[in-house]
Amino acid sequence: MKHQFFFSFFILMSTGFSSAFAQQWDLQKCITYALDHNISLKQQENNVELQKISLNSAQNNRLPSLSASASESVSFGRGLTAQNTYANRNTQSTSFDVSTNVPVYTGGQLTNQIKMNKLNLQAAVADLSRARESVCIQVVSAYLEAVYQSDLVEVCKRQKALAEAQQHRVELMLKNGKAAESELAEIRATVAADELALTQQQNSAMLALLDLSQLLELPSPDGFDIVRPEAGDASAVLLASPDNVYAEAMGMKPQIEAEKLRVESAEKAVNVAKAGHLPSVYFSAGMGSSYYKTSGFSAETFSKQMRDNFNQYLGLSLSIPIFDRFSARNSVRTAKVQLHTQQLQLEDAKKTLYKEIQQAYYNALAAQKQCVSSDAAFTSSKVSFQLMEKKYENGKATATEYQESKTSCMKAEANAIQARYTFVFRQKILDFYRGEKLF
Repeated sequence: MKHQFFFSFFILMSTGFSSAFAQQWDLQKCITYALDHNISLKQQENNVELQKISLNSAQNNRLPSLSASASESVSFGRGLTAQNTYANRNTQSTSFDVSTNVPVYTGGQLTNQIKMNKLNLQAAVADLSRARESVCIQVVSAYLEAVYQSDLVEVCKRQKALAEAQQHRVELMLKNGKAAESELAEIRATVAADELALTQQQNSAMLALLDLSQLLELPSPDGFDIVRPEAGDASAVLLASPDNVYAEAMGMKPQIEAEKLRVESAEKAVNVAKAGHLPSVYFSAGMGSSYYKTSGFSAETFSKQMRDNFNQYLGLSLSIPIFDRFSARNSVRTAKVQLHTQQLQLEDAKKTLYKEIQQAYYNALAAQKQCVSSDAAFTSSKVSFQLMEKKYENGKATATEYQESKTSCMKAEANAIQARYTFVFRQKILDFYRGEKLF
């Protein structure tokens, strides 16, 4: 118990010290910071860069290739002479060559490969947008949870202050002989219980801030605090129907755009595979020279031979596939299956989006109703507690009745706070599907 007391005391002191110097972060700042520092987003950005490199490689395949070569060889021993006899002799040869190769026609393979990589790049960018939206939703959820826990701390503080005021009143009454020792002991137990509830709630609020700071990739939660957002009147909000939200979402949500782009990319992949059935034409050109010398025979100088042996060539090569063990045919069949799979994924993404919007709408509707009813319940409970407080002060109610009324009022206020932030979150999620910003 002693260790637990000192631990709770340390938590309270550190929380109070840090809150005095804490930097206030609003929701927009939290989201902006998370988007700049989230590791999963950086991984998605790397994927976009890889797709850019793949596109650049596909575009560069249209460029001519250029290569140079040089060789030097020396041979020893017996060899066949021009007189059809064998003799021992040494020979030396040197050659240089530069060549180029240019694709002229590849059955549309290069063109479709470039288009396919462009679509893959656009899909990767859409995936990055989707990942950014996911991070935003996580931050909003953690932010509102931290605000909710922080508001509950204020509720606990007010309840503790009420109990301490009642304790002071009973102590004065005891001195005047108008209260019993048992009544004072009971109210002291209430103060102790409220103090414990405050400590526990402060710990919960601190852990909620810790979760948010870790989500933001902050190096440390020290000095980190948040600003409470304004929560409007829930009863005055008109929620859009799921069908209307879905119609708006279909034209802007990145997960749908990414799947559409992948369907188009799969169609280009079919065309790339079909190119395996078509002939290809390549243009080639080159130039080179050589030097040759045999031992025992006179030879022209190196420079003169290089000039005299200099040669150039131009050429066209035609490659016609006749039988490739059905490799091209199976490539086309595989590409068509992948295209059908991607079309199914697009349909699944559409259905999933509609289900998410339906769920978001009914969650928001339920949260709106709960918010309105919770506010009404808290108002009634607050009035009831105020009446009970007057009865208790006038000696017409017991401490137990007072504590029960206070606990009921505190619970109603906590429920109202939770319902309010739940509705704010649900409403933002529904608006998010309509393309509105989360902050």
